[in-house]
Amino acid sequence: MAEHTTRNRTRTPVQAAALVIGALFLLVGILGFIPGITTNYDTMTFAGHHSEAMLLGVFNVSILHNIVHLLFGVAGLAMARTVPASRAFLVGGGVIYAVLWIYGLIVDADSAANFVPLNTADNWLHFGLAVIMIAAGALLEPRNDRALRGERAR
Repeated sequence: MAEHTTRNRTRTPVQAAALVIGALFLLVGILGFIPGITTNYDTMTFAGHHSEAMLLGVFNVSILHNIVHLLFGVAGLAMARTVPASRAFLVGGGVIYAVLWIYGLIVDADSAANFVPLNTADNWLHFGLAVIMIAAGALLEPRNDRALRGERAR
């Protein structure tokens, strides 16, 4: 009888976090293109502060903003395959969102520099995402996980 080896398909907590956050970004990117879920949909512009489209009636979005969410989602799903990539997605993405939060606090909402576009709700969501993503990437480490030790040895 041939011995069959099975690959450990159990996700570590950091991989699960990257997968969930990536899926949420993908969902938000899709929802941003759905009239009704996005209010004032007919005013959506490609980029810039002139877009009055609001995801869930709260978060200012544009076509570029939605595309960024979609790309971030795809990156999260792809990077959730390994522990190091999951950690890089979470910490790196968290740093990007921290920079966006600071940028949103500094730039005037009616300025041409507000190209994403951002509003107060977006700014504080970006702050929350930064904290959650960095914390998840830095703190979620499985203990005594043979699969992780094997992955690090490679």
